[in-house]
Amino acid sequence: MSLQAYQKSAARAEDPRATEYRLFAQVTRSLMNAKSLPIESLQDRAQAIDWNRRVWSNLALDCASQDNKLPEALRAAIISLSIFVSKQGSHAMRNPEAIDDLVDINRTVMQGLMPQAAAGAEQAVG
Repeated sequence: MSLQAYQKSAARAEDPRATEYRLFAQVTRSLMNAKSLPIESLQDRAQAIDWNRRVWSNLALDCASQDNKLPEALRAAIISLSIFVSKQGSHAMRNPEAIDDLVDINRTVMQGLMPQAAAGAEQAVG
């Protein structure tokens, strides 16, 4: 089986939480790499920060939809985080140390998306 066929098959079979986790892992890795770049590498840092901002903006748009099944309080929290991420991203452009806050937020979200967290939540509810 070719690599492309495997990737397509894995993508179709992947749980939505796993897809979100993978996306956050990729964008967070990009932010971490951007932080370690020389201060002059503004364009590369901007690309990583913009990618993170676009991920969060899309999450906020999804949470603003009436079709979204998440609890209203969680949706509101995600929208608030999206606003903070946008502002912090602008700050991080001038101060790469501020990228740490963006990484911390993404890692916290990733912890909630981990399969063990989902299983633990199901046991607590059930």
